[in-house]
Amino acid sequence: MTPRDKKLLEFLYAFITAERKQRFEEVLAYRTRHVTVVLEDIYQSHNASAVLRSCDLTGVQDVHIIENHNVYDINPDIVVGSTKWLNLHKYNELDFNTPAVFDMLHARGYQIAATCPHRNDFTPDTLPIDRPVALVFGTEKTGLTDYAISHADMHVRIPMFGFTESFNISVSAALLMHALTNRLHASSDINWKLTDEEKDELRLAWTRNTLSRIKFYDVKFNQLYPDL
Repeated sequence: MTPRDKKLLEFLYAFITAERKQRFEEVLAYRTRHVTVVLEDIYQSHNASAVLRSCDLTGVQDVHIIENHNVYDINPDIVVGSTKWLNLHKYNELDFNTPAVFDMLHARGYQIAATCPHRNDFTPDTLPIDRPVALVFGTEKTGLTDYAISHADMHVRIPMFGFTESFNISVSAALLMHALTNRLHASSDINWKLTDEEKDELRLAWTRNTLSRIKFYDVKFNQLYPDL
């Protein structure tokens, strides 16, 4: 964080309740970027929104949204405000954005795990999590693109015991994130928590999203600290 952001956080924190600050700390203790979610061309609003809600509830902070053909649409009745607690990253500048997103994630040290019901590489209990993992989900109708499947580092499936071919994507995402974050919480040798710097960045973002008159507070801060 810049010196200005640190001072701004200190200033804004004075205007939120002690209960809200405590809640921030409780949530931050379980927030992680060790697991991240990638959504390739998800367009069903109810599924897109349910995945975001599950990310928040399992502590997964970042969601990478690839818009190759479809615009990612959120249903406010399903997402229940969870978007303001997450970092959403959209990729739609190219005709086909998946390769660039995969390259970016690899550069950041992520293993890419494609979710495929017909591949038997790993299950949620056996998927390697010693390094950061990016879980990639595709559309309900067609699944992941051939590129995403062939360029993933590994593949993960959720065991199923019925006649139906696969879980709904939002259910799949919830089951996988819940299983992997529980494994992280139980580990003693994986550094999955946020850094102090990352926590401060989220405290500032969450505080700004909490205050209803944020423009008023921004003006007051600039008046008090014009040189920052």
